[in-house]
Amino acid sequence: MFTGVKKMKKIHVPPETGKFMFCLFFSFLSCCHVCFSELSLNQTNTMIELSSFLNISDWNLPGSERNPCSWNGVLCSLPDNSSVISLSLSNFDLSNSSFLPLVCNLQTLESLDVSNNRLSSIPEGFVTNCERLIALKHLNFSTNKFSTSPGFRGFSKLAVLDFSHNVLSGNVGDYGFDGLVQLRSLNLSFNRLTGSVPVHLTKSLEKLEVSDNSLSGTIPEGIKDYQELTLIDLSDNQLNGSIPSSLGNLSKLESLLLSNNYLSGLIPESLSSIQTLRRFAANRNRFTGEIPSGLTKHLENLDLSFNSLAGSIPGDLLSQLKLVSVDLSSNQLVGWIPQSISSSLVRLRLGSNKLTGSVPSVAFESLQLLTYLEMDNNSLTGFIPPSFGNLVSLNLLNLAMNEFTGILPPAFGNLSRLQVIKLQQNKLTGEIPDTIAFLSNLLILNISCNSLSGSIPPSLSQLKRLSNMNLQGNNLNGTIPDNIQNLEDLIELQLGQNQLRGRIPVMPRKLQISLNLSYNLFEGSIPTTLSELDRLEVLDLSNNNFSGEIPNFLSRLMSLTQLILSNNQLTGNIPRFTHNVSVDVRGNPGVKLKTENEVSIQRNPSGKSKLVMIVIFVSLGVLALLTGIITVTVLKFSRRCKGINNMQVDPDEEGSTVLPEVIHGKLLTSNALHRSNINFAKAVEAVAHPEHGLHQTMFWSYYRVVMPSGSSYFIKKLNTRDRVFQQASSEQLEVELEMLGKLHHTNVMVPLAYVLYSEGCLLIYDFSHTCTLYEILHNHSSGVVDWTSRYSIAVGIAQGISYLHGSESSGRDPILLPDLSSKKILLKSLTEPLVGDIELFKVIDPSKSNSSLSAVAGTIGYIPPEYAYTMRVTMAGNVYSFGVILLELLTGRPAVSEGRDLAKWVQSHSSHQEQQNNILDLRVSKTSTVATKQMLRALGVALACINISPGARPKMKTVLRMLTRL
Repeated sequence: MFTGVKKMKKIHVPPETGKFMFCLFFSFLSCCHVCFSELSLNQTNTMIELSSFLNISDWNLPGSERNPCSWNGVLCSLPDNSSVISLSLSNFDLSNSSFLPLVCNLQTLESLDVSNNRLSSIPEGFVTNCERLIALKHLNFSTNKFSTSPGFRGFSKLAVLDFSHNVLSGNVGDYGFDGLVQLRSLNLSFNRLTGSVPVHLTKSLEKLEVSDNSLSGTIPEGIKDYQELTLIDLSDNQLNGSIPSSLGNLSKLESLLLSNNYLSGLIPESLSSIQTLRRFAANRNRFTGEIPSGLTKHLENLDLSFNSLAGSIPGDLLSQLKLVSVDLSSNQLVGWIPQSISSSLVRLRLGSNKLTGSVPSVAFESLQLLTYLEMDNNSLTGFIPPSFGNLVSLNLLNLAMNEFTGILPPAFGNLSRLQVIKLQQNKLTGEIPDTIAFLSNLLILNISCNSLSGSIPPSLSQLKRLSNMNLQGNNLNGTIPDNIQNLEDLIELQLGQNQLRGRIPVMPRKLQISLNLSYNLFEGSIPTTLSELDRLEVLDLSNNNFSGEIPNFLSRLMSLTQLILSNNQLTGNIPRFTHNVSVDVRGNPGVKLKTENEVSIQRNPSGKSKLVMIVIFVSLGVLALLTGIITVTVLKFSRRCKGINNMQVDPDEEGSTVLPEVIHGKLLTSNALHRSNINFAKAVEAVAHPEHGLHQTMFWSYYRVVMPSGSSYFIKKLNTRDRVFQQASSEQLEVELEMLGKLHHTNVMVPLAYVLYSEGCLLIYDFSHTCTLYEILHNHSSGVVDWTSRYSIAVGIAQGISYLHGSESSGRDPILLPDLSSKKILLKSLTEPLVGDIELFKVIDPSKSNSSLSAVAGTIGYIPPEYAYTMRVTMAGNVYSFGVILLELLTGRPAVSEGRDLAKWVQSHSSHQEQQNNILDLRVSKTSTVATKQMLRALGVALACINISPGARPKMKTVLRMLTRL
C-alpha cells in the first residue's frame, strides 16, 4: 500500500545541536507568549475610556486601542505587559482634572505623573479611589495650578510626592503630609505656603524641598531627628535665626540649601563633621563672624556669597581635594588669599571683599581645571603672578578694581580658552604684550583705567572673536593700527583718555554699542571713514582738536542715538539730525545753532546768549503748539501717545509718480469686515508718501493708512534691501507670512494680510493700539501707571511670548523674537498688551546683515549677554529680554539710562532683601502693602529671567506660571 513512498533516511543529530534547537524553540514560545500577552479586560477598558476622555492624539491612532502599552507615557510590567504600572501625562496641556478618579481603576499603578499641565483641582474621588492602591508609590503634580491639596493620609505606600511649581497657599502644616508613613521625598517648592518648616513628617524622609515659599520662623531643632535626610532645601523663604548646630548630626546629609533667607549668626562648625555633605549653599543671608576652619573637609560646592562674614579665609578652606566650586564674594573678608588651593577647583569667586596682600603665585601653579577666577573689587597688591599662565582651562579672569602693579604677564598668551579678561582700575604699567594676540577665543578685553604705555599693538587684530575692547584711561600713544578693521566681530571700542594721535583708520563695520575716541590728540577734519558705521549708536569724539565743519554724513548714521563732539575746534552749521539723536557740541565756539526743533543740542549758554536762547525756545514752543494743534486736527485725535514722524525719504523715490507693481497680495484673516476694507493697491500707494509714516527702524518702516472705506490700518514695510534678506526668496517669505497668519492670540499682534510688490513686502495690521509700553512708562505726561495695570501688562506679555514659544503639543516650531523691548509692546488699553514685531527670524541671517546689531540682536539694554557672541536668537534670550521689560514695569526706569543697563543696576542693588524695596517704583509700591509684596515677588521672577547663564533661566511657560501665582 505504501510501496510508492521512499523510506526517509535517518539523520544523526549531535547532542549539542539538539540542545540548541530545543532552546531556540523554547525562546520562540516565550517570544510568542510576550507578543500575544495583553492587559486584562478591566485595564484595557479603563485605558480606552481614559483615552476617550483625554482625547490625546497619540492614543487615538487607528488600531492603537489594541495595545495601550505602546501608548506614549504608558509603561507596563515586563516581560508580559499584563498590567499598567506607570502613567505619565506630563506636558499634555490638560486643564480638566475629572479624569483622575478613573486612573485609580488601574489597580497595579505604581507611578502617576501629571506635571506640566494646567490642572487646578483634585477631585475627591481621586483620593477615595486611589488610596486603596497598595502599589502606588510615586505622585507628581508639579507645575500646574493647584491651589489646594486634599489629604493623603490614606496613601500608606506613597514614597514620592511632588507638588512643586503650583499655587498652594496656607499653612504647610495643615496639609496632612504627616500621615504619609512611608514618604521618602516631599517637594513643595515654588508655592505660596506659609508657616514654619515642617517637622511632623515620617522620620524615614530622605528629601525635603520647600524652597521658594513664604515659610517663616527659625530652622527647628527637631530636624535633627530625620537621620535619613540626604537633601534639605529651604532656600528662598523668610526664615530667620541661626543654623542649629545639631544639623551636624545628620550623618547622611548630602545637600544643605539655605540661600536667600534672613538667617543670621555664625556658620556652625558642626557641619564639617558630616562626611557625606557635598553641597552647602547659604548665600544671600545675614551671616556674620568668621568662616569656621574645616568647613570644606568633605564639600564639593560651597556658596556663602552676599553675607556679612568677616575675618580671614581659613588656611584650609580652599585646599580640600574634593572642592569644585567656592563662592565667597560680597562679604567683609580681610587678610590674604590662602597659600594652598585644591587642584580640583573649577570655580573660585572672592570678589567684593577687603582682601589685601599679594596673590600667592605657588597656589595657582597646578590649577589645571580652574575655569572661573574672580578676585575683583578688593585691595590686592603686587604683581599679577606669572603662574596664572598655567591656568590653561580658564574662561574668565576678573582682577578688576584692585591695586595690582607691574606689567601684564606675557604668560597670559598661554590661556587659549580665555573668553573674558577684566583688569580695569588697577595700577598696571608697561606695554600691552604681543602675546595677548594668542588668546584666540577672547570675547571681552577690558584693561582700562591703568597706566599702560606704548602703542596699541597691531597684533590685537588677530583676536578675531573679540566683541568688546576697552583700553581707555591709560597712557597709550601713537596711532590706532590700520588693521583694527580686521576685528570683524567688534561691537564696542573704548579708546578714550589716552594720548593717541594721527589718522583715524577704517573701523570695524559691526561697531554698534560705542566708538569712544575722546580725550586724545586727534586733529583735522572728522574722517569720512566713519560714514561706514551705520550700526553705531554712540560716537564720542569730544576733547580732541578736530576742526572744520561737522560732516553731513553723521546725520545719515541711522542707528546713532548719541553724538558727542564737545570741546573741539569745529565750525559751521549743525547737520539736521532726527529727534532720536542727542548731539553735544559744547565747547565749539565756531558751531552755529540750527533748527533746535529738529535736534537735541547741548551747548553752554552764557550771558546774553541765555536770553536769546530763552526767546528762541519760547518762540519755537508757540510754533510747536500751533503745529501740534493742526496735526491733531488732521489725525482726528487718533494718536494718544506722541507720534514720531522721522521717516527718511529715499532720494530715488522722492517726487516719483510711478507706483510700484503689486506682485501678490493675500488676506490672512477670515473676518469679513477686514476682507472688504483692505485694499492692496491703496496700501502700496500710501507707503510711497512719507506723510503717512509713523517711524522707522532698520528692518521696518511703519505707516498709518486710511483705506477707501475710511478704516485705518497699521502697515509695516519690510526693508528687503538689507543683505540679511538677499538669500530669502519670495517663496520663503510667503511661507513665513502664511505661518504668521495662522497665529491667534489676544496678546500677539498678528498680520491680517500681506502684499509682495516690486519694492518689498507689506504687512497689514488692525490699527487698534494706542501707544507703546515704553511711552506709557517713560513719558511723564502719561501719568503714573498703577500696579494692577502693570501686573496685567506683565502677565499679558508673558502669555503672548509663551504662546509664540509654543509647546510640544502645539505642532509647530517656536517663534522667536529677535528684538523684544518695551518699544515693541503695543497697548490696546492699560491691561491689554500686544507683542509686536514678530520678525521673520527664519529668513534672517544676522551674519550677513548690513544693519546695526540692534536690528538683529535686539535693542540695547535688552540684548542677552550671550547673544553678542553667539548671534543666535534663542528662547532663553527672549526670556532675558522679557525680564528687562518686567524690571521696567517694577522700577519705572528705562532699560538704559545714563549709559547704564537697568539689568546690571538691579542685580547690583538686590543682594540684600532690605535693598529691594528701594529698587521698586516708589510711586507705585507705596500705595499698598499688597502691591509691595507682589512687586517684590515679581522682582524675584525678573531676576531669574536675567540670569547671566542662559541655561539657568526658566522657560517662558514657567515664568508665566510664576507670575500668575504672585
